[in-house]
Amino acid sequence: MTLEVDVSRRLGRLDIEAAFRAEPGVTALFGRSGAGKTSIIHMIAGLLGPDRGRITANGRVLFDSEERVSLPVHKRRIGYVFQDGRLFPHLTVGQNLVYGRWFTPRIERSENISTVSELLDIGALFDRLPGSLSGGEKQRVAIGRALLSSPRLLLMDEPLASLDENRKQDILPYIERLRDETNIPIVYVSHSLAEVTRLASTVVLVSDGKAEVVGPTVEIMARTDLFPMTGRFEAGAVIECTVSGRDAERGLTRLSSPAGELLVPAVDIAEGTVLRTRVRARDVMIATEPPKGFSALNVVPATVADIRTDPPYADVRLDAGGAALLARITEYSVRNLKLKKGRKVYAVIKSTAFDHRTLGLRKDG
Repeated sequence: MTLEVDVSRRLGRLDIEAAFRAEPGVTALFGRSGAGKTSIIHMIAGLLGPDRGRITANGRVLFDSEERVSLPVHKRRIGYVFQDGRLFPHLTVGQNLVYGRWFTPRIERSENISTVSELLDIGALFDRLPGSLSGGEKQRVAIGRALLSSPRLLLMDEPLASLDENRKQDILPYIERLRDETNIPIVYVSHSLAEVTRLASTVVLVSDGKAEVVGPTVEIMARTDLFPMTGRFEAGAVIECTVSGRDAERGLTRLSSPAGELLVPAVDIAEGTVLRTRVRARDVMIATEPPKGFSALNVVPATVADIRTDPPYADVRLDAGGAALLARITEYSVRNLKLKKGRKVYAVIKSTAFDHRTLGLRKDG
């Protein structure tokens, strides 16, 4: 299943223009609030008509301005998960879930209630009303209702924005399971870099209505020239690694990566599990000699690949065994350390820079 989007629409003073392709897995529309992300997925869903363009899902035309084709919402077979869930308050969880199937012809129903409830761990909630559910439980039910419509595509519009940090961490593993255990493309709207780097295989950077850059998450996050759009404070590189062992005595977990072995606070994840971890640029220091007598446990040999100055700061991209790392330091430090492209250095990363919020299961393939 593949979604292809190439649309434009004038909305007040904002010109929306987006062209991208979404495969099975998560494609994230990332950008600041008001950038136009929700308008783009509204056009995909049929809630907003483009002025021109074309939208296809697995070759099936949903919209084509030249051919004057615009399928109504109920014929697009798209599941939509809103920020607030929008469950029917007078219906039980079970009734809300069943409602998701009513508009899908019986012969086209590819999902069943037991499979979806197991995937999202909502079986015990069937007899409860939405008003008695936590925010995370409501969102899991909303996702289940969308899945039971047997959608060809799932749109998720800031699904975690209304949740506190603990509830977000509760629901993220379910979205990972949804990504990995279904063959449904997911277009995920967010302005949270942590969510995007954990979930998405492809990122569409949206700024002032335009889909400015489209590419693999690992590549997009390693580009220092995109910091103005990804956000300098939270910007950082994404590294794929494998759980290689545990150090129970010190309370640490070992991760093998192209950059070398990384030590992180102990996580309850099986050896051999492939993870994706985000290393923020502000959590990386640079040394020109192997450092001694300090607390950071991760010292990674690297080569300076690029330096971009933003006085009084500088963003330094490092090549660590083929993995990209980013360091945000002062312009003074660049001069003081005589950093330049090609120089051999050491990246110093605190183990505490890694926690459960920065580690996410990687989708294979």
